[in-house]
Amino acid sequence: MDIQDAMSASPQRPQAPHEIPGPSPHVRSHLEHGITVTEIHGITDLSTVTEIRDHIDTVTTHHSPRVIVDLRHVEFLDCSLLGLLCRAQRRTAERSGQLTLVCVQPWHLHILEAVRLGEVFQPAATVQDAVCRQRQET
Repeated sequence: MDIQDAMSASPQRPQAPHEIPGPSPHVRSHLEHGITVTEIHGITDLSTVTEIRDHIDTVTTHHSPRVIVDLRHVEFLDCSLLGLLCRAQRRTAERSGQLTLVCVQPWHLHILEAVRLGEVFQPAATVQDAVCRQRQET
């Protein structure tokens, strides 16, 4: 864990790779074919990003995390969520894991391209596509 992660982490019990955090109003996770699918919902901005960050930090803590972040239900996003997605990508890569983004809203895709993150995340259209991609890369 680096200094930035240590400073921003909330005190909580470390979870085993098979455990997932409980749902909250803006984020929930479930397992699909052994991969953690984290769905983000509603309006995401500075007022909700801490809740989402804590959840995503939990699912990217263990070694070799396999995570799919599903943005299909996001009504609004700003740079705070983009920063969080970059953080999740970095944490996952540092732990030899995989992170795949599911993103289909044209305006979400436009934002990713505008900030040059389209190539970094290479969004999948469905959770099933993301699962297949991760299985192929394993």
